[in-house]
Amino acid sequence: MVTSRGASSPGVFNPGLFDQGLAHHRAGRLAEAEEIYRRILTADGRHADAWHLLGVIAFERGRNEAALNFIGNAIRLDDRQPAYYNNFGNALFELGHPAEAESAYSAALALDPHYAEACSNRGNALRALGRLEDSEAAYRASLRRRPNQPETHNNLGNTLQIMGREAEAEACFRKAVRLRPDYADAHSNLGHALLLRGRFAEAWPEYEWRLRTRQTALSRKLPTPRWTGAPLEGRTLLIHAEQGLGDNLQFCRYATEVAASAGGPVVLEVQAPLVRLMASLAGDMRVVGRSDVLPDHDLHCPLLSLPGVLGLTLETLPPPAPYLSVAPELVAAWTQRLSGRPGLKVGLVWAGGSRPDQPMVEAIDRRRSITLQTMAPLAQAPGVCFVSLQKDGPGQQARTPPAGMALADFTEEMGDFLDTAALIGALDLVISVDTAVAHLAGALGKPVWLLNRFDTCWRWLKDRDDSPWYAGLRQFRQPAPGDWGAVMQAVAAALTSEAAGRRLAA
Repeated sequence: MVTSRGASSPGVFNPGLFDQGLAHHRAGRLAEAEEIYRRILTADGRHADAWHLLGVIAFERGRNEAALNFIGNAIRLDDRQPAYYNNFGNALFELGHPAEAESAYSAALALDPHYAEACSNRGNALRALGRLEDSEAAYRASLRRRPNQPETHNNLGNTLQIMGREAEAEACFRKAVRLRPDYADAHSNLGHALLLRGRFAEAWPEYEWRLRTRQTALSRKLPTPRWTGAPLEGRTLLIHAEQGLGDNLQFCRYATEVAASAGGPVVLEVQAPLVRLMASLAGDMRVVGRSDVLPDHDLHCPLLSLPGVLGLTLETLPPPAPYLSVAPELVAAWTQRLSGRPGLKVGLVWAGGSRPDQPMVEAIDRRRSITLQTMAPLAQAPGVCFVSLQKDGPGQQARTPPAGMALADFTEEMGDFLDTAALIGALDLVISVDTAVAHLAGALGKPVWLLNRFDTCWRWLKDRDDSPWYAGLRQFRQPAPGDWGAVMQAVAAALTSEAAGRRLAA
């Protein structure tokens, strides 16, 4: 937000100089504005507005630490300006400090209770902190002051979605789109809301707006035209990965459908950890890594756009048959290694990937992830041998499993997803939070029990305990936000029954 209350110490330099900098800034000429602000500060180091707007420029360029330093100088010189605190909070929020950001926004509102932008920003921080009722109240307070702000309607929709009030959330996203028809975030959120409710035909066009948002915009511009489903007629199509590993594990099956019917060569580009595994996909398709040299191609299409291009609806999704595989000898090697461990062999995953520099993504991860200790009730199921499939930082918890839990850990041997897939092939069941391994197990045709948060991702749909994507997937959902205890009780009972059934069958 580029605002000013007027220049400090106007006698030290040409009083019109600050106005020139402000004009450049508002026109988006950041280099020119920064040069003027620095000239002002050279002449008068106590010019609070120049420090503040220099910080705003740093924030706009993604230099959030510098923004904190510059705006902090402004606040030390003049602690009565609400815009300073609001923008200080913005930099804190982007750095992954929502609690400190909320305090800064509250300080802005203490100075100006009618500051609608600070109300809305405070709502974002409260949502990231999991204080959903307070977040809703902040957005509604902002809308009372400025009822036609599309950003606030969109943000309110996001909070309502987490609270399970999907119809209200959809109405908020639609309101935001009406107020600003080119608002990519609101369109994308509307797409997610429609997908969650199984309204795929309506949803895919809105979901395409994800590619225009700051969070998921493609990191590069490809030189070729976008493919929209026309016959290739010998032309080469590049289908390229986007978003997370789980997303690409889920949607890679549609690349094989395109390769089988499009009438031209298809190249599938995925993240490096997926390359060896994706080579098992059916059809005449070349798989390359994202870090490889970009292959020659005539057309391109993002992987997660394929269901929309193919016109898939919930009713016309292909049968959820396995579509990834592992060489039998790789599975056999793990089967032999596990043969000395009696009982039902169950893989465990308890945490997703952390994103501390992305507060909203990090907030989602906090809602979907648990600790290994939370899984302690599963240890009471007799006749079960557990195997850790958890990598990275949370995987260290496997060294101290809950009391009574027999847990093997081979994750240091897991180099990529093919290695993990081979181990999964030797297991009887995978129990996982909503992360890439759940998709991997489903794609392999392995039974997988999904531990699902209350505000489920759209792909798991509403009010289902199965999945249209994976035949062997069973969902155990939180009955209320944060209620993992009820989930674990249900899973422990089901696991006890499953192990008993296997013993009887043997």
